[in-house]
Amino acid sequence: MDETQMAARLDVLRTEHRDLDAAIDALAASGVPDQLRTARLKKRKLRLRDEIAMIEDHLVPDIIA
Repeated sequence: MDETQMAARLDVLRTEHRDLDAAIDALAASGVPDQLRTARLKKRKLRLRDEIAMIEDHLVPDIIA
């Protein structure tokens, strides 16, 4: 995967991460929150965060001071 594809994938992942935030907030605000669904959404959000971090690490080289 080249840098352009990685950057595009990063945008998709960040959008999905924000959407999950909104879904979790909406679920929590509903009258009776579904704990199982909330847990699954949070788990998915953590996996996305890990994938985002991995791609960012590839795109931004380490800078040795």
